[in-house]
Amino acid sequence: MAQGLQLSQRLTQSLALSPQLQHSLALLQAPTLELKALVEQELEQNPVLEEVSESETELADKPVPEDEDAPAEPPFEAASEQGVEAPVDDFQAEFEQLVQLDQEWRDHFSQTSGPARRSPEEEEKRQFMFDSLTAGTSLAETLMGQVRETNMTDEQRGIAELIVGNIDDFGYLKTTVAELSTSSSLPEQKISEVLKIIQSYDPPGVGAVSLRECLMLQLERADRQESLEYRIIRDFMEELGRRRIPEIARGTGNSNDDVQAALARIARLEPRPGRAFLPDTDHYVLPEVFVQKSGDDYVVTTNDEQIPHLRISNTYKDLMAGGANTAEVKNYIREKIRAGKFLIKSLHQRQQTILNIAREIVKRQHDFMEKGIAQLKPMTMAQIATVVGVHETTVSRAVSGKYMQTPQGVFEMKSFFTAGLHSATGTDVSNASVKDMIAEIFKNENPAKPLADQEVVTMLAAKGITIARRTVAKYRDELHILPSNLRKVY
Repeated sequence: MAQGLQLSQRLTQSLALSPQLQHSLALLQAPTLELKALVEQELEQNPVLEEVSESETELADKPVPEDEDAPAEPPFEAASEQGVEAPVDDFQAEFEQLVQLDQEWRDHFSQTSGPARRSPEEEEKRQFMFDSLTAGTSLAETLMGQVRETNMTDEQRGIAELIVGNIDDFGYLKTTVAELSTSSSLPEQKISEVLKIIQSYDPPGVGAVSLRECLMLQLERADRQESLEYRIIRDFMEELGRRRIPEIARGTGNSNDDVQAALARIARLEPRPGRAFLPDTDHYVLPEVFVQKSGDDYVVTTNDEQIPHLRISNTYKDLMAGGANTAEVKNYIREKIRAGKFLIKSLHQRQQTILNIAREIVKRQHDFMEKGIAQLKPMTMAQIATVVGVHETTVSRAVSGKYMQTPQGVFEMKSFFTAGLHSATGTDVSNASVKDMIAEIFKNENPAKPLADQEVVTMLAAKGITIARRTVAKYRDELHILPSNLRKVY
């Protein structure tokens, strides 16, 4: 057969997710705040959906009778894992049930097709709030503002703009004077003169090319050039990074106590001058599940307050009931009602799936709820999936990015799933518990004689936990604890 490109046909079977099922899985995986945004987007795109209060939802979202006799299936499971779309209920039965359940709300919503509009006063207050929002000022904008207030020539202002453009968000100059001179064809002396001016700006230490220069600039701004800490930074920066206090003491001719006091003053300096101008990177989490103690047991509830409660608008049901509409209009409304009902059902399934998984987690981690992370037991997603009746991947999606508020604090739901170590007593201990033990051991060590990793292995072995030294080193790094030679305090 001659070589070349050829066309051929082949019949195969493969698993595929329908768009509706992909949307359901996205709802299951989305955290509360992201889910709220997705639902609000659906409200904008689907005109038959409207948001109601929780009390109204309890009346509007009763189970459909024809679904009661159907065999119970785990939420998201049969469809998501097999790639087969669940059959759509008979539309006429759905329509009659919706009309019956929402009859008492017809008069109230007959003149509206969505959420109530804001009054002029509310709209004015809302606009005033948006107008009052302030945007943070970046480090570059702050420096250029000081440049404009400084008496400079036009040439110097151009050089200043060039220098500020090469200062990163932490306040460091990411190039050298020689490189700036080469790229701009300007003398190095003129660039150095303008750089000195910029280094006198706020925040102190800005425009430095290294940590040493940054700290020295801050001390020079405070007229502390003759201080011990200035000499340590200038002449013993490498020893300072390794905390070799005896070597620094011998080199400066001061006692260990004087060096320790100088290091404490150095620690109060700012190693990143531009930190205050960085954008707010704090991430706020909203608990998906609440766990509260009631007697000897724990009650698990989901956070339903942040998720909009939806129902099908009576206005569009009236349009369907009327005979004046064309077949095209009725088909459009029918499809929107189907999509809206599918969304409402998916939201209910999501909440129930997360609730079932959370209840099983709390049941298995009862000791953790009582005593804290030291009592966290090994647990896998496969174990929870077997009990709840879903696939392991469904559990993974359900706990992804979700947080649980417990009596011990707020924890990511994924943190409850940890591997275990087999102890000498025959019980399994979770990795998180072992890490907590290691942190407690280092916390209580003698600062003058810090423990080596092998010593920690011996102490854990005395408690019946066999662990390798490299594992202790890995956990120590994860806890941001320095090696023993850098933790020693003289």
